[in-house]
Amino acid sequence: MRFTTTFLVALRALRRNTMRSILTALGIIIGIGAVITTVAMGTGAKVQVEAQIASLGQNLITVMPGSSSSGGMRGGFGSSATLTPEDYEAIAAEVPNIDGISPEIRDRNQILANGLNWNTNVNGVGPDYPYVRNWPMAAGAMFTDQEVKSLAKVCVIGKTVADQVFPNEDPIGQTLRIRNLPFRILGVLTPKGFSVFGSDEDDVVLIPYTSHMRRVSRRTSISMIRIQASDADKIAEVKLSTEDLLTQRRRGREPDFTVRTQEELSTTFTATARTMTVLLGGIALVSLIVGGIGVMNIMLVSVTERTREIGIRIAIGAHGNDVLLQFLIEAILLSVLGGGLGILCGYGASEIVTYYFGLPTLVPMWSVLLAVGVSTVIGIFFGFFPAYKAAQLDPIDALRHE
Repeated sequence: MRFTTTFLVALRALRRNTMRSILTALGIIIGIGAVITTVAMGTGAKVQVEAQIASLGQNLITVMPGSSSSGGMRGGFGSSATLTPEDYEAIAAEVPNIDGISPEIRDRNQILANGLNWNTNVNGVGPDYPYVRNWPMAAGAMFTDQEVKSLAKVCVIGKTVADQVFPNEDPIGQTLRIRNLPFRILGVLTPKGFSVFGSDEDDVVLIPYTSHMRRVSRRTSISMIRIQASDADKIAEVKLSTEDLLTQRRRGREPDFTVRTQEELSTTFTATARTMTVLLGGIALVSLIVGGIGVMNIMLVSVTERTREIGIRIAIGAHGNDVLLQFLIEAILLSVLGGGLGILCGYGASEIVTYYFGLPTLVPMWSVLLAVGVSTVIGIFFGFFPAYKAAQLDPIDALRHE
């Protein structure tokens, strides 16, 4: 028989048992759909994390205080107040290949403005902070170096703060109070949304770090130092120079700080997303294998049911290869049909996850091509044995079969 004739015979055989064919393909549909959905979730999470890490700034290096240990109680990185304004000034003056640098003091305070109050992050920073964080102003301007030196009572606010205490008003030029101290608003930052850690980036008030230390918090240490290298190729050099300088300033004491680059942070989070994708993808792959076994099982049943039909075809001149090809085509059609419907289900499930759960999803083209390839391979692999069994039937025994 010609291939076209064999293909049409296989198609008619599937149409005779439409419901059984659909149920057989269901395992492939679920498996392919699950694989595409999990890959879409993992890819979406990875893209979101990379975008959020990029929003932290370009060529960013972060210096954080070290761990603490006191009276048998131990804390991790950031639990010890070991970074000082002098460390920041030394790095700014002595480390080469730096485009921008800013200290950061993190704190939460209740603010009062316009007859309203709001609990928000009040961070002390330097004038380079928006540049280092790649965070331009939506309106107004950042405070200057002179205002930092003079401990000026000025501030810049995020969009969330502007919406909460100045609804439907222009906040620039108005005053808000932090610990009963009046701070004049110079500008509003562009919206950034939520950070990679899940916090609202726009819920913030920025004031000069000197004003924060002397007027608001009365602190002598800073929370971290953010550095922007002049070029991506200079990041490692700037990191090493910063570590050497801070080590020298400790005069032989154990390092009480840690220096992290943007690449290290990105690698950590994307590795986590990749691990989850592989784990969920592995679970989905199991359902694909189960679906393939279902195809083989139904094809074996079909061979048994159609033994007499096979015997008649062989008796009137069909070759064993024709019978093998017919059953192999049936298995491949079931798998490809399941794969196609599974792709549609995967796209649909991805949209549902995004719409109802707010999780980012992105279906990469390679996952669709992989799904088509896998479904075809499953059809060939799990369909070959039943097809081979059908081709090896003895025509005399097949004609006797009831």
